[in-house]
Amino acid sequence: MNSIKGYVEHIVYRNEENGYTVFNLNNEDGEVTCIGSFHYIDEGELLKLTGEYTTHKLYGMQFRVESCEVCEPEDLISIEKYLGSGAIKGIGAALAGKIVKKFKEDTFRVIEEEPERLVEIKGISERKAREISVQIEEKKDMRQAMLYLQKYGISTTLAAKIYQHYGQNVYHVIEENPYQLADHISGVGFKIADEIASRVGIHKDSDYRIRSGIFYTILQSVGEGHIYLEQEVLLRRAGELLRVEIQDIEKYLMDLAIEKKIVMKNEEGGMRVYSSHYYYMEMNVARMLHDLSIENKVEETEVKQRLLAIEESTGLCLDEMQRTAVLKAVRYGIMVLTGGPGTGKTTTINAMIRFFESEGLDILLAAPTGRAAKRMTEATGYEAQTVHRLLEVSGNPEDDSINGFQRNEENPLETDVIIIDEVSMLDLPLMSALLKAVIPGTRLILVGDCNQLPSVGPGSVLKDIIDSRCFSVVMLTKIFRQAEESDIIVNAHKINRGEEVSLDNKSRDFFFLKRQDADVIISVVITLIRNKLPKYVEADPYDIQVLTPMRKGLLGVERLNGILQEYLNPPESGKSEKEYGDRLFREGDKVMQIKNNYQLEWRIKTRRGMTIDNGMGIFNGDMGIIKKINNYEETMTVEYDEHREVKYPYSLLEELELAYAITIHKSQGSEYPAVVIPLLQGPMQLYHRNLLYTAVTRARRCVTLVGSDQVFQKMIRNTNEHKRNTSLEKRIRELQ
Repeated sequence: MNSIKGYVEHIVYRNEENGYTVFNLNNEDGEVTCIGSFHYIDEGELLKLTGEYTTHKLYGMQFRVESCEVCEPEDLISIEKYLGSGAIKGIGAALAGKIVKKFKEDTFRVIEEEPERLVEIKGISERKAREISVQIEEKKDMRQAMLYLQKYGISTTLAAKIYQHYGQNVYHVIEENPYQLADHISGVGFKIADEIASRVGIHKDSDYRIRSGIFYTILQSVGEGHIYLEQEVLLRRAGELLRVEIQDIEKYLMDLAIEKKIVMKNEEGGMRVYSSHYYYMEMNVARMLHDLSIENKVEETEVKQRLLAIEESTGLCLDEMQRTAVLKAVRYGIMVLTGGPGTGKTTTINAMIRFFESEGLDILLAAPTGRAAKRMTEATGYEAQTVHRLLEVSGNPEDDSINGFQRNEENPLETDVIIIDEVSMLDLPLMSALLKAVIPGTRLILVGDCNQLPSVGPGSVLKDIIDSRCFSVVMLTKIFRQAEESDIIVNAHKINRGEEVSLDNKSRDFFFLKRQDADVIISVVITLIRNKLPKYVEADPYDIQVLTPMRKGLLGVERLNGILQEYLNPPESGKSEKEYGDRLFREGDKVMQIKNNYQLEWRIKTRRGMTIDNGMGIFNGDMGIIKKINNYEETMTVEYDEHREVKYPYSLLEELELAYAITIHKSQGSEYPAVVIPLLQGPMQLYHRNLLYTAVTRARRCVTLVGSDQVFQKMIRNTNEHKRNTSLEKRIRELQ
């Protein structure tokens, strides 16, 4: 490590989001280009920097800063330079010169201790003198706080967020109860707060720590899809996390309940512990569903006659169950249409659209993902959009302090009918946001396959609505003749019923290549993607998706992506790369967003670079291609579906991962020309029928499984899927 000291001559570039800054430092050896993350430096300041010299292939020698200390300016020229740099609003170069000429080395003491003396200088009023003093003091306070936070290993980016939230109260927070950072600061979870607490010297059995650990355990279970945890499970998990014996969990739970962070419900099977946020969200969703469940007076005979006329004029051919579904959609405020692939859900949706259109009603179509919305548009000929766009996302709906959608109770959707497809993907928070924007009297039609895996987010909304038996549900079971010609569809239904599937490879669209060695399986997968499948399904290799049950292991996402990247997008001269943690990103890579980010802005541009559309939000499961890596700006540009471009600062690269292979869970709602599924032995709680069914139904033209046929047959027989702790079904029935 080297140390250098000098004045900030010029800030060349600053990314306001992550604090990444390029600046010129003037020291005794001349001018040095410095790079690093800073939220609190200005031109003219005297800095003492620690770091190392590096050579950039385009920009030459640079000093990469690891730590920074801001010092008081040491001579009159430096004091004048700092004051006139623009760092202090209201002081330009000329006024700075007058101040320094008057007060010389005493300038900062006068500004801090006797600001009223500044009025002795022409052009400075009493008010302006006070403003200058306050700014100098604030900057000094912020610098001291930033240096204090960095002492505990907190990065400058996080330190700036903490200081902006707490101000001068930050010292009290860190020394008294750093666990409150996890409640107030995005990006700080229990583990970071715990690390800070251990550095401060807070004991492992501190009440603050145990309460925070219990609440963190509940929130972690939400990440697994649960809405509540049983008390015994919560006690065990929290104990493992905290590595302490929790003697009296009831005491801590009561404290959390008094703080209104949790709700405890003694129900069948024992005590259930909910995060308050999700408990009341379930209750509200149940209430809003009941509010929408209005029965409309309709003449059944007239509806059927109209429907027959629509069938004749459009060429649609419906069976009795499909006609029943249309009738119920007309009659009831809420209607659920469910069924597996090839059972005619799309035909039924089309019939509903034509019927409502003939009535002169306004209709909106939506689906949870961009891919699913695009498929809905292609299948119906009507524009469909994502649920997020339908609700006009504007903030972060996961932040309680922000109203994340412009469409809500105060500004509802103005339409007569809303049809949502792929509802199995809707988690509880998104369903809650949707229902808030739908006024009673609007017909809401929910379409989905209840045998698919549940949503990535918490809850099992579609299943709970169906199981409540409080709303009109039509389940389509008949496979239509055209669909019967596809072994993908026929075999998907066999898997769902637990029947044996023929693996003789006489099919045109369903293949099983038996291999028993992981490396051999990977070799076959590469050959399929590069050479065999693109011509067979008339698609680009990038459109062929590898789906695997697990993240870890010999055939897990992490290992597969590293290998597939080398074969499908090898390093080349002129292709920029960026290492981030254990990931290597390269221009041309296929990547996926792995968490909802409501603040990311996307743009659609013409070839000449003119923006023709823009919006906010990139969501968990969105897939794109890396178009540009800019190591100077420290940004990476990714292009998503519909040519939406997003510029990621390097600080957000943790939200991206390679997507040549993805987990089957992450593929929900998507459809690909072909999927390849590598399959070897794995944990039975994960290798179940629903997982296999979901994977197979993601393919449009071809499914190829590569691996063990015994594992395949075991998965069909295994119905022990991971059960989610939800109580929406119960909350709905309580309101009957």
